[in-house]
Amino acid sequence: MHKLTFTPVSYTGWGCLNQLLPEVERFKATNILIVTDPFLKELGLADKVQQPLLSKGYATTIYTDIAPEPPLAIGEKLVDFTRKHQFDLVIGLGGGSALDLAKLAAVLAVHDGKVADYLNLTGIKALEQKGLPKILIPTTSGTGSEVTNISVLSLDTTKDVVTHDYLLADSAIVDPELTISLPPKVTAATGVDALTHAIEAYVSVNANEVTDALALQAIRLISGSIRTAVLEGENKQARSDMSYGSYLAGLAFFNAGVAGVHALAYPLGGQFHIAHGDSNAVLLPYVMGYIRQSCEKRMKDILDAMGVSSAYLSQEEASYKCVDVLQQLVQDVNIPSTLKGFNIPEEALEQLTDDATKQTRILARSPMLLEREDINAIYRSAFDGEVREPNES
Repeated sequence: MHKLTFTPVSYTGWGCLNQLLPEVERFKATNILIVTDPFLKELGLADKVQQPLLSKGYATTIYTDIAPEPPLAIGEKLVDFTRKHQFDLVIGLGGGSALDLAKLAAVLAVHDGKVADYLNLTGIKALEQKGLPKILIPTTSGTGSEVTNISVLSLDTTKDVVTHDYLLADSAIVDPELTISLPPKVTAATGVDALTHAIEAYVSVNANEVTDALALQAIRLISGSIRTAVLEGENKQARSDMSYGSYLAGLAFFNAGVAGVHALAYPLGGQFHIAHGDSNAVLLPYVMGYIRQSCEKRMKDILDAMGVSSAYLSQEEASYKCVDVLQQLVQDVNIPSTLKGFNIPEEALEQLTDDATKQTRILARSPMLLEREDINAIYRSAFDGEVREPNES
């Protein structure tokens, strides 16, 4: 038996932002908080959300005091702000950071205590109420935050999450038109993030027939469009495929889970403030190469989904080829392929390893049990730029 959970209402497709007003009306809101990235306010995308609401007489407040890979302190500040102003609806507009913070604000607005009290690894309190209704509108094709129940926060050297089904959006509006202005670098990082979600969901120990279908279609869409989306940002088909692929990948990994790549990526963001998508991208080939023997058949399927036929390859040969194709994709979208490329010193690998081993919730989904020595070996592979398997020097 498998439990499957999905956001109650989702709209996908070019121009579907026009469904915002009907959704707001459904919640009978009067005082609305819009959590968004400062950059999106400058671009005018926040106005596309706020102006229709103002024209209908809704009171709205735009909150932009957020940052990429948001520290715990930013979450605490936003939750305090939300509690004080008695909002009755929260709209999240932006990338994963904005959406994660919007979810956090909506739920914790009706709880007491600090955000830190509800963290997965160290928190002492449990969420007891659903909180304010929330509408999530992604402007990147990568995080899947609009369909997950997780809010990720950066700590001193790693990351932790607040997670509960109360954090699920009441409505998700996934409009690829909003991603047109996304710069190539962000398109690449968020796109490989989404691809990682789909791949890790497909090899997860919690994978099932439904998540497999979602993950494989996400892999097909993303791998077939990411290069074009990076090079030709206004290509409507590429942007649509990336948007829909990211949405499907989000549904897949929310229900099947991610594993080793994410567990090792969190400390990179926590210690060195590397964007989450970049962290996943640089680690993806090395983690998949290391665990290859535990999921050869699934990697053969992934290779086919990426548009490279495995018809004349054995499972072993196809799994090796899959790692090569992943490495090439990361290079093609101009993301550094080694930890050295992000200026991470070799002496940091031990602390990275220590912090990654604490991500037990995520590591438990890996098809291969990853002990401390395995995690350290993967970091060293990523530092040296050489894909290695267990027991290779």
